[in-house]
Amino acid sequence: ALRALCLAGLGAAIGGGAADQCSWRGSGLSQEAGSVEQLSLHCAEGSLEWLYPTGALRLRLAPRLPPTSAAVKGRSPPRVTACIKPSGTFRGAQLYLEREGGLELLLPEAPRPHARCFSWLPQEKVALFLQATPQPDISRRIAAFRYELRGDWLARPALPTASACRPCNDTEILMAICTSDFVIRGSIQSVSNDAELQESIIGVSATRIHRQKFPLFQAGGRARRPVGSIRTPLRCGVRPGPGTFLFTGWLHFGEAWLSCAPRYRDFQRIYRGAQRTHQNPCEFPVD
Repeated sequence: ALRALCLAGLGAAIGGGAADQCSWRGSGLSQEAGSVEQLSLHCAEGSLEWLYPTGALRLRLAPRLPPTSAAVKGRSPPRVTACIKPSGTFRGAQLYLEREGGLELLLPEAPRPHARCFSWLPQEKVALFLQATPQPDISRRIAAFRYELRGDWLARPALPTASACRPCNDTEILMAICTSDFVIRGSIQSVSNDAELQESIIGVSATRIHRQKFPLFQAGGRARRPVGSIRTPLRCGVRPGPGTFLFTGWLHFGEAWLSCAPRYRDFQRIYRGAQRTHQNPCEFPVD
């Protein structure tokens, strides 16, 4: 029945449309029974909030790729990655990935608050299919999630994975200081674990903020040093340790995620060695 409704929505009655935008908010009460509302979002990030879900929504993801993302001759075309993170009160619907005529369940009703990611090639046609689940009372049901679109042209990971647990090599460290969303010199103050989210939260006291895309680290505490938190997968087994580190990483749904974190003295050695051989990809202040 779900597949029939999905395919019918492609050519049958449409329960309303929406202009291209970053976010969408609407109500199932305005849809005709059995209709599928077609939506299209072209932004790198945004959100969707569907109140009183009834019928279905079909959301087309079509990011505007920059010119540099075109495939280089002899290389495979770059992939695009989308990450979906449900709200803590996601109810009343299930979210599917529609690809090549098939459906894959991404978010069941009342999912755990984990991000789900998937990738596709630019020439592939993919969509998100949000199917309302039958409910005797829809008055308290809201299906809401945030999304991020990332491509290989950003030269960054789409989502922290098990590979984040291994130490970065010298080349990865040098690239991280040039391209990361944040580069913070500081020390580890605490490590707490969230078993439900399978994340470790590293409390960091910064001695110098080299770069931060948003004010992740702000002054606080007796020393008035900027403090903040950085996340990493729980499986990495991060523990508190002495010394000064250079923390680098990415923003993922507004949170800082760890990429490379060499001890600062090791970074100094690596960077000065690259300077001598003219292999440093960017200039960086080294004390």
